[in-house]
This record gives sequence, structure tokens and C-alpha cells, in this order.
Amino acid sequence: MKYDITILTEACYINPIERDVYIDNVMLEDKLIIDALEAKGLNVHRTNWDNPDFDFTTTKYVLFRAIWDYFDRFPEFSKWLGEVTQKTKLINPAEQIVWNMDKHYLRDLENAGVNIVKTDFIEIGDTRSLLQVVSDSGWGHVILKPAVSGGARHTYKIKPGESDQHETVFKELIAEEAMLIQPFINSIMDKGEVSFMVFGGKYSHAVLKKAKAGDFRVQDDHGGTVHDYEASAQEIEFVQHVVSKCKIVPIYGRVDVAWDNEGNLALVELEIIEPELWFRKSEESPKMFAEAVVDYIN
Repeated sequence: MKYDITILTEACYINPIERDVYIDNVMLEDKLIIDALEAKGLNVHRTNWDNPDFDFTTTKYVLFRAIWDYFDRFPEFSKWLGEVTQKTKLINPAEQIVWNMDKHYLRDLENAGVNIVKTDFIEIGDTRSLLQVVSDSGWGHVILKPAVSGGARHTYKIKPGESDQHETVFKELIAEEAMLIQPFINSIMDKGEVSFMVFGGKYSHAVLKKAKAGDFRVQDDHGGTVHDYEASAQEIEFVQHVVSKCKIVPIYGRVDVAWDNEGNLALVELEIIEPELWFRKSEESPKMFAEAVVDYIN
């Protein structure tokens, strides 16, 4: 059997026996884009990225969706990625996926003229204490997180005087992986963070993500909530500017934006590997997504 596109997910989302709202949303999102792609005349398949029984030479393209275990299995995933690129083509392209896996991409976008949340990178093997790192940054209240991560893995909010509490884990992490430090964005606690979906370089729709009371993590697996959001013309211009500054304009992407401590729109993260895209929040978005994919593969 030959396929035009194979949608890749995590093994736990293939015929799950136990279901909950979280799993149902993943299944629904994939169904919406499968239907939209099939409506364009494409032969679509779906499997887990680490399926040892699937022959990737039988599909023209693979499309990354809920492969949300990749950052916990990064060495294994990196090896697989190198192998699969010899067998088929990736959406988004492999070069772009490799670039986006490491948050050093923020520096590239900043150099290209994008306003990002202020960021200092701490490279592997840095011998400074966390207290010194925070002091050198000049920011009293900070966020510390890995350069390769997702789902708020090892993401810490550190207030003045709290560095010692995180010193041990920082030393363990910096010995193995690069980290980054950013000033804590005060607006996250009240305004939240907005995710803008962009397909083929054009804005599609947006959602507002808010942390639960007393937390700063907006991800739903940490108790965050998602709300409808109407983007302003300024915001749409900003997010389309962000994706235009990529070396390759992504076929699909999610631009996470907050208001920085100076009140300006600032890029928090650009997600172009496996972002949740909330197709269920916009009736027209699966069709727009499919059109961007078809434009790319043709």
C-alpha cells in the first residue's frame, strides 16, 4: 500500500482502550485533518512515529502531530529522525524540525528582527552556580528551562532568594543539556499567553491559555485552561512577521505570544514540530491547514 501522507502520533494514541477528554481531543484533531486531507484527494494513513513494523518508504510524506514523547526520548528520536529522512519527506521539512527542536532558534529569530522574551542561554558544562547565573542575567524573578523540552519539563519559576532550592537540579541538568533563563513575564499570571495558529504563512485562528490560580504554567496538563480569542490586526501582523523570518516558511506552526514586561508583544515560543493546533476551535482551520499542505507537496 502506498500513501500520500502518513500522520505520526504517539503509540498511546493508536487505538487507545482507555479514553479521557485529553485523548479524545487528540483523536478528534487527527480525524479533522485526515478528513480535510482526504477531501483534497490524498491517501492518508496514521501510525505512531516509533512503529517498528511500518515501512516509511511506502509514504511520500510524514506529518508530525501528537509525537509528544519525543523530548523525553530525545537521543532515540534524533536517531530515528536521521533514518526516516532517508526514506521519506517530512512536514514540516526535516531541516526546519531539527532547527526548532532546540530553543536556540529564538536567538536566530531575534537576530532577524523578532521581539522575543528576553533570553540568556546557558551552555552545557557551564560552571557557574545558579545564583551566579541569575545574578549575571540582571533579572531577579526568572524562568529556568531546558533548551530542548516541552510540556514544561524541568521548567522552574525562581524568585529572588530561591536559587539555592534549585541548585542541585540545575547542576545535574547543565552537565547534560543546555538551559535558558528568562525574566518572569508578569502578564502571564493575569492576561495569560496566546497561541496563534499559522498555516502557509497566514494566520488562521487563536486561543488564549491561562494558568490555574497560583501557577504560571499554561499547559492543560498542569491545570491550564483554554479560551476563545479574537486576534487584533496588530497581533496578526506580529505572528505573520515571526513565521516570515524563518529560513523556510513553515507549512504549519503555532506562535505563542505574551506581553513582555515593557508591554510589548513578544515571542515566547514558535512551535513547528508537533504543536497542538486546536482545530476543534475553528471550523475552517482544517481546510486551511490541508490547503497549505497541498500547496507544499504540489
